[in-house]
Amino acid sequence: MPRVRTQNGIRNADSRLAGFSLVEILVVVMVLMVIAAIAIPNLVHGKMRANEAAAVASVKTINTAEFMYHEAYPDVGYASSLASLGSNGSSCDQTSSTSACLIMDEALTSGIKSGYIFEILGDGNKPTVSYTVNASPESGVSGRCSISSNQSGDVRLSGPGGSTNGGNFSVSSGGSGCE
Repeated sequence: MPRVRTQNGIRNADSRLAGFSLVEILVVVMVLMVIAAIAIPNLVHGKMRANEAAAVASVKTINTAEFMYHEAYPDVGYASSLASLGSNGSSCDQTSSTSACLIMDEALTSGIKSGYIFEILGDGNKPTVSYTVNASPESGVSGRCSISSNQSGDVRLSGPGGSTNGGNFSVSSGGSGCE
């Protein structure tokens, strides 16, 4: 019959064979650092592309809201501020030209969403017959493209370096992104 180790036999085993050596731990740490060095830039790039796509979608939302605002308030024309397209502090029981309740996303109507700063520029006429909506990245980490559109509904992306080096890109109905 084979002999079975007892508790004393396990306790008296060679202590040099237990645990990990410092070299083994350093190798594991170095492998993890290499993986992190590869993964982190890809994550940041993915976050920027997501912010750019969200900004394009937000600009399209603003264009739709502007069209609806223009139809609802023809004597005012297009809205000259994002706050006018949102609730602007009202309960939306009664809408008006200063609180049309067309965009219910308060982050967007405040002007900052997904790392982008949004603004509407009207033509200054009464009624407003044209507008431009611009979205620019808050920082170099939140995105690389500036996005603009106007009453025609065309969404334009301006790549890094403006129209000379980065070029302008037009967004088709399904596309987004700066590349």
